[in-house]
Formats: sequence, C-alpha cells, structure tokens
Amino acid sequence: MASRRLTQLYDDALAPSGLKSTQFAILSELVRRAASPPTMRELADVLAVDRSALGHNLRPLERDGLIALETSEADRRRRHVVITVEGKTRYRAAISHWQRGQDRFAAVFGASRAAALRSTLLAIAYDDRLDDG
Repeated sequence: MASRRLTQLYDDALAPSGLKSTQFAILSELVRRAASPPTMRELADVLAVDRSALGHNLRPLERDGLIALETSEADRRRRHVVITVEGKTRYRAAISHWQRGQDRFAAVFGASRAAALRSTLLAIAYDDRLDDG
C-alpha cells in the first residue's frame, strides 16, 4: 500500500513529462552511467528489479527512442542499455517534475524523516551482505 502511494505521488508529479517514476529511475541511472552503459543484468541489479520487469519497463522507452539496446562487440550475447540524445533531453525536462514530487514528499513526511528514509534505503540497496550467495 505505502509503495503504491509513493509511486502514485511520483507518477503524478512526472505526468507532464510523459514518464513514469520507474522510467525516470531507469533514465537517471543511464545518465549516470552514460560513459559506460550497463548490460541488462547490471541495470536490473542496480535498480533491484528482475530482468523481466526491467524488460517490461524498457520496451516503451525503446519504442519512444529514449534508449537503445546495443549488442556488445566483445560478447554478442550481452546487450547494453544506452540512453539516446532524446532520452537525455526528456530526462533533463523531467527533473523539475521529479523535484516537485520530492518536495511534496518532504513536506508531507518531513524533510529529516525523508532524508533518513533515503539514507536507509540506499544502505539496504548497497549492502553486499544481502547479495545472493
């Protein structure tokens, strides 16, 4: 319930950009890694989603020309997810909408609680002890 409410808050904030919060997160990671585009597996891992869910979210981005899937020359089985010029443009245009969602969340939840929550979630996401194996 809570994650659905948060998703809706950010989806509503991003609506003018034509992006959903999941798509914004993907583009954000691709902008961050533009110099070394991730493989599908790497992107799924960093976003903490399974590959089928990632594929579902990538299809509209690819259809709209915001990303491209490129086969690795070194290993033809590996596909890298690359943000396009149009993707970078759409991402930059969406940042202000995302920020409005962030500001609304902080206003409702409290700035210090929102910061603590982000810190906790990042600690969980990057804690190697939680990896499989």
